[in-house]
Amino acid sequence: MKELLKTSFKWAISIAFITFILAALFSITSNFVLNGVYWTTGLLVVLLIVFIGIFFDMIGIAATAADEVPFHAMASKKIYGSKHAIRLVRNADRVASFCNDVIGDISGIISGTATAIVIFQLAMELQQNGSNVSEYVINVLFTSVIASLTVGGKAFGKTLAIRYSKEIIFRVGKLLQFFEDKFHIVIIKEKKRKKSRKNIQ
Repeated sequence: MKELLKTSFKWAISIAFITFILAALFSITSNFVLNGVYWTTGLLVVLLIVFIGIFFDMIGIAATAADEVPFHAMASKKIYGSKHAIRLVRNADRVASFCNDVIGDISGIISGTATAIVIFQLAMELQQNGSNVSEYVINVLFTSVIASLTVGGKAFGKTLAIRYSKEIIFRVGKLLQFFEDKFHIVIIKEKKRKKSRKNIQ
């Protein structure tokens, strides 16, 4: 029990630190890109952030839904990416925490901030052109559209993630192996299954 609490605490601290770094990078990058650009370009940036959130949400759900058994058969045939797919499934809790909570929440926060910047840019342009459309109306419209795209996109992504969990995790596994082979970056370490007492006996 103490070991479990210790491990959970270390993971919580690590993920909090990673969240801080990624949130800062996302925020700095999005603000830098949005600074002084036309509002339509800003809207594309917002949609990109929303898409990133949906994409990682799919990976997190797929990791929890996938079964590692088919990947063992693939690994025995030395199929590229299969061993890394097993790592993803065995670390499904951490993968889901990172993809759904960290990236998902950061994307939601940053997209909201970016949307506010786009709304301000559009409102300023409309005022310069003498339009009577109020900033309040623009705010409600844009916020509603982004919220509906985010929620609808994640709902659609969850359906795909559950139905095609094997295919999604296999492709992510291939990507992880590529990074490990080319850049020697180990994103997810191998996690061995603990043997049960029955197996030991």
